[in-house]
Amino acid sequence: MKKLLTAVSALALLPLAGAASAQAPAAGAQRFDDAALFGARQGVRQISLSPGGTKVAFIAPGKGQGNALYVGDAAGGKAPTPALISSGDPDRISSCGWVSEQRLACRLHILVKGAIEIIEGSRLVAVDADGTNTKLLSNHERSDDLEIAFGGDDVVDWMNGEDGAVMLSRIYVPSERIGSNLKDTRRGYGVDRIDTRTLSTKEIEPPKPSAAEYISDGHGTVRIMGAATSGGATGQVTGVYEYYYRKKGSRSWESLGQYDAVHREGFAPYAVDSDKDVVYGLKKKDGRLAAYAIALDGSGRETLVYAHPQVDVDGFVSIGRSRRAVGVTFATDKRQAIYFDPALASLARNLSKALPNLPLVYFADSSADESKLLLWAGSDTDPGRYYVFDKATKHLSELMLSRPELENAKLAPVRHVTYRAADGAEVPAYLTLPPGSEGKKLAAIVMPHGGPESRDEWGFDWMAQYFAKQGFAVLQPEYRGSQGYGDAWFKKNGFKSWRAAIGDVNDAGRWLVSQGIADPNKLGIFGWSYGGYAALQANVLDPKLFKAVVAVAPVADLPSLTEEWRNWATHRIEVERIGTGSEPREGSPAQHADAFIAPVLLFHGDHDRNVNVHQSQLMAGRLRGAGKSVDLVVYPKLDHQLDDSEARADMLRKTDAFLKANLHVQ
Repeated sequence: MKKLLTAVSALALLPLAGAASAQAPAAGAQRFDDAALFGARQGVRQISLSPGGTKVAFIAPGKGQGNALYVGDAAGGKAPTPALISSGDPDRISSCGWVSEQRLACRLHILVKGAIEIIEGSRLVAVDADGTNTKLLSNHERSDDLEIAFGGDDVVDWMNGEDGAVMLSRIYVPSERIGSNLKDTRRGYGVDRIDTRTLSTKEIEPPKPSAAEYISDGHGTVRIMGAATSGGATGQVTGVYEYYYRKKGSRSWESLGQYDAVHREGFAPYAVDSDKDVVYGLKKKDGRLAAYAIALDGSGRETLVYAHPQVDVDGFVSIGRSRRAVGVTFATDKRQAIYFDPALASLARNLSKALPNLPLVYFADSSADESKLLLWAGSDTDPGRYYVFDKATKHLSELMLSRPELENAKLAPVRHVTYRAADGAEVPAYLTLPPGSEGKKLAAIVMPHGGPESRDEWGFDWMAQYFAKQGFAVLQPEYRGSQGYGDAWFKKNGFKSWRAAIGDVNDAGRWLVSQGIADPNKLGIFGWSYGGYAALQANVLDPKLFKAVVAVAPVADLPSLTEEWRNWATHRIEVERIGTGSEPREGSPAQHADAFIAPVLLFHGDHDRNVNVHQSQLMAGRLRGAGKSVDLVVYPKLDHQLDDSEARADMLRKTDAFLKANLHVQ
């Protein structure tokens, strides 16, 4: 095991049972100003409960982009110990799960900047809970490989009841040793059962070049396979998948149907219920995603499980090592879950009553027999805390905090509101006012979310809470193009339908002024990723509305964005997503720099794989060329998320100072 990093999360240094009582550093301490407290990466990235329910494993941040896997006693009382350390350059730990009471399997995310492109990939490793016996589970790279496998490996089945073994999907690439007849012609995505201690391997599904996904029944049998359709000789992916299923006891694949991930058409399978012999998945009903079950007995019988009349069902709730689907989840003004497991539905109601100030509750994991449950609960003014619930004793014990630095911070309530757009549409949004404020004539920020195929939700938001703490009102609009509200609201997406999306963003600012919440001379806009694009393009449509503009990792020029994907298999999808012709040029803020009046502050990581740093560099150059006020801050070796506490704190401090200077806030 590598040497323990000198700087780890405050959470990682606390005994689990005592984490809830941890005191936040003094507000006046220079190292722990508001920016450092709110910019600190979340103390628990991901957490899981061991099969016997005796241990927890969680990923906590370290220095820079690095992090570490910690293992602790689920009953509390002992300090957790590190089992795996990642430096963050070029690798970091993204998720871990238990394969036995003493062993875990973890996914590592890898990001490398080459001479031309930024390359990302992943690998799976296994490690004992005490940090020993580390093994690579992904296929080893060979010197005579004819291709490079960037990732794709995943745990298909946790093999409940088989100690230390898992079922993995793995990428195979062909190899050929020059000057010999030795070759391996296997290519594609297959499934193997692997003993994580000895690496003894048994082939479950032979690799297939077109295979893209496998779904098991949670009991060691693969029942669903997804195959990517080809774009022909170009090698471009289409985003369309053909799904196949197997009847119980059969090895023959039969057609389940097609799913178009770009347009969200068809049936997208999620989980197999072996007892009911059905596959659960999402499919549109009346223009919104709904939950369905399709029988796997050959009848093709389709049953509607749940549909909401206003929003999309966006996922399933699963529990246990078999990933048993027990409910559906969706977000209206707040995230909700509907359980079709009666016992869990009753338990969820009782837990909500036991935690009245933490209305957001979800099951994070369970022991193998589901007698012990690991759950998370939080709210708008509580970043969240983890609990262990013992069904036998009905005892609920608090385990640890999501963000221990903010345990004693005074946070601002978040209110769901709607405002009327120029064309009469009622746009949902989330309003956060400074703690204790009456909400009158404030400096204010419109903060559109990223994506655009995303949405904000009610709950804790580290950026909105930071700005509210600094005295700003923050409005987060769910502009048209946001996901989760059905096709009519999604339109063609926020890029192709940028006029509607950006119009809604600007109308959010006008609403703040019309309600007397914002001083019209103290109105700014802040956005990240697509939100950064929206922050910039909003000033093209109405240059006088916002008096200061902050964009983090923004898209600035749509034609060059599609060109950045030219050499990748997803280029065709990006062209379809963004469009062609005059609209992308008209929707590109970098091509309208002369329209800007307000000063602009840009932030970007130079290892950003999602939106290349060239986008911000182009925007800054165009603005300077037009004689406009602009500043660009580039963070070396950071990616799209700026996943570094010090960088995030720096970004918050610089943004606060910029906004206050240009909005004339004392």
